[in-house]
Amino acid sequence: MKAQGGNTGANPEQHPALAMAREVLEIEARAVSNLIDRLDRHFVRAVELIMNRHGRVVVSGIGKSGHIARKIASTLASTGTPAFFVHPAEASHGDLGMVTRDDVFVALSNSGESAELLAIVPLIKRQGAKLIAMTGNAGSALAREADVHLYAGADKEACPLNLAPTASTTAALALGDALAVALMNAKGFTRDDFAAAHPGGTLGRKLLTHVRDVMRTGENAPRIGHGATAMEAVLEMSRGRMGMTAVLDDAGRVIGIFTDGDLRRNLEKGVDMRATRITEVMTRGPRAIGPEKLAAEAVEIMERFKVNQLLVVDPDQRLLGALNMHDLFRGKVI
Repeated sequence: MKAQGGNTGANPEQHPALAMAREVLEIEARAVSNLIDRLDRHFVRAVELIMNRHGRVVVSGIGKSGHIARKIASTLASTGTPAFFVHPAEASHGDLGMVTRDDVFVALSNSGESAELLAIVPLIKRQGAKLIAMTGNAGSALAREADVHLYAGADKEACPLNLAPTASTTAALALGDALAVALMNAKGFTRDDFAAAHPGGTLGRKLLTHVRDVMRTGENAPRIGHGATAMEAVLEMSRGRMGMTAVLDDAGRVIGIFTDGDLRRNLEKGVDMRATRITEVMTRGPRAIGPEKLAAEAVEIMERFKVNQLLVVDPDQRLLGALNMHDLFRGKVI
């Protein structure tokens, strides 16, 4: 095998590796794009077939198609369609017992002639399970035996030898995603459902953490009455260490907020903070959120309105707490 080097030179744009990489991406993008016009009633039938069965989706494939099959099974399972992967060779040695008559078996093979898959097709049929084939050959044995065939091939591989599965596996992966998302939509899968399936890690925290879980309450949420002076507000703001204080009426309802920014602007104007009432220098109509909202929604409000703090209020605008970006960082929401 002859190694092909390249002269990086002064202009990396001329390096042959870039030209090859761009060609690979173009070929694979074209393979995925070409699937769009091929989607037809067979795809709809595949969705209906899975929706109308009471079992699970069993996804299988060998070699590179097996790796894609594993990912498709994982995506289906995490988006509301119970699914798992079974290796076709292991299926012939007992694992086919996992498949029931209520299941749908999705078989991936670019050629549609994988011996390991074809060997278990009669057994799948005997079990009473339905078969969806995803191949690059509509005339293949696997396609002919399937209840539904979905084309998932490519005109050419991105490999210069047109041998290594590249564009074809990318196309199959994209089609699997399309199937999973179509089922997700048909099932009415919600954000809460998604959160329940992803409780761990950053994603779970973003989806499951509510404002009430990260907000500061009681004395930790700075507040001052509407009759206070601006200097008293400064002292409360300093005590609370949040860069702000809420301003409340006699019923505990929020009527305003006083922030570091308000303080700087008024000092620049020469305002006498000791002689000025807080209602004269506060910001009215501050941004607020309810405790039942997701913390991710608080992040969105802060970013959209370019504020660093949010007051937490009940439906009557009574102060319940407050939070800032540091609280969201500590809660690992961002």
